[in-house]
Amino acid sequence: MHRVLLIDDDEQLGPPLATYFQRFELALSHALRPSEGLARLRSGGFDAAILDVMLPEMDGFELCRTIRKESDIPIVMLTARGDVMDRVVGLELGADAYLPKPFEPRELVAHIQTVLRRRNGHNGPASVQAPGVMAFEGLTIDPTQRSVLRQGQALDLTSTEFDLLHLLAREAGRVFSRDDILNQLRGHEAELYTRAVDIVVSRLRKKLEPLDCIKTLRNAGYSLALRRLHQ
Repeated sequence: MHRVLLIDDDEQLGPPLATYFQRFELALSHALRPSEGLARLRSGGFDAAILDVMLPEMDGFELCRTIRKESDIPIVMLTARGDVMDRVVGLELGADAYLPKPFEPRELVAHIQTVLRRRNGHNGPASVQAPGVMAFEGLTIDPTQRSVLRQGQALDLTSTEFDLLHLLAREAGRVFSRDDILNQLRGHEAELYTRAVDIVVSRLRKKLEPLDCIKTLRNAGYSLALRRLHQ
């Protein structure tokens, strides 16, 4: 079971999150102050950390900077302000992911699972056989968990929407005709037909906003037009 440390001065946040995390085989501990959190991290045994931006003693950015001087432990940052600059600064300081408050617990779990998989993907042969997370500019797709993060936010996709996105992402830039898509996706929805492809694409586009990543080529089909990032 992976151990995760939450550093947040909200006393009411830790206990319910810890209970929820157990459902995903994650053991969550809670430190209320940065000094306590640093001491516990330095003692070892944690696989990831969650930092709130608004903290006593030092803010989350300074805390992130301090941790990064000593450790490469995966870090997810939380902020109530929802400021884009908070995200930029946090990521520049070495945070692995960012989530604005308020958040759904499942979103936070998804972020933790993603950063842990990335970490495991760089260590040892055990992860070689695991399907890799596909990372694009503003978009992360995890085929194993069938989860998608758009600019750090978890998306609620139907099975067909996910399969369509995954299909386009596997060969980003390639144009898939409607027939190509039907051949791949038929069976996921009993009534999937040529016109339905356009409908699924339209639904998926809306959920991916503000990203403009699915391009239509008249009389040809659809492609994913995002630059893939190196893992």
